[in-house]
Amino acid sequence: MSWLDAVKWDRDGLVPAIAQEVGSGKLLMMAWMNAEALRLTKESGHAVYWSRSRKKLWHKGEESGHQQRVQAIRIDCDGDVILLEVEQKGGIACHTGRHNCFYRELQDDVWVEVEPILKDPREIYD
Repeated sequence: MSWLDAVKWDRDGLVPAIAQEVGSGKLLMMAWMNAEALRLTKESGHAVYWSRSRKKLWHKGEESGHQQRVQAIRIDCDGDVILLEVEQKGGIACHTGRHNCFYRELQDDVWVEVEPILKDPREIYD
């Protein structure tokens, strides 16, 4: 039995993957992985995800340079969530130019942006 067989893939062959920053423990982002993305992540040591919108593999940082160097790959008790412990290159994990994707907080029934933009996304992706 392959280590990939322990993963409980959804009906589309995907599993949610959470990227957590080594050292700070901060949750950076959530994305999806298929078996190939998870295998490539293990082999390369860099996070590879599956883009549902583009329907293709997405090597984190391929356009922005903000790669995630994987220090550990974990699976939860049910086998249906992957946790990547990563070193975030360039300090930016979110396509909005922020350190992480969880930059909005619910305050009095309103989503408030509580994390600053570190770099204008137009400077990153243009």
